[in-house]
Amino acid sequence: MKPHWLDRPENHRKLWVGFITILIFTILAEFVWPIHGHFEIESLTGFNALYGFGTCTAMVAFAKLLGLWLKRPDTFYRSNDSELTSAEAHFKENARANPEANSEVKATGTAHE
Repeated sequence: MKPHWLDRPENHRKLWVGFITILIFTILAEFVWPIHGHFEIESLTGFNALYGFGTCTAMVAFAKLLGLWLKRPDTFYRSNDSELTSAEAHFKENARANPEANSEVKATGTAHE
């Protein structure tokens, strides 16, 4: 299967160049069109770009902290092995019987029979 165009390494540099170009044009546009902000700090050149970057960084940091707080173990809704689904029980039984197959599943993400 062909990888998505965003996953191809040759497109990573093109994306960075495009994003930086848009950022530069956004900052240069502030010299052409005057900004009339409500507060004095809004009139500074590049304020909107810095504010957007800072806000995005804060949202990512908050999401990471929220994820740490909300994270639950895989067995959170399962009190014991009697509540395993038939597929989970089958996999667990096969993993005990054949440890080599279990390591293959961990390495590749799929079971080969």
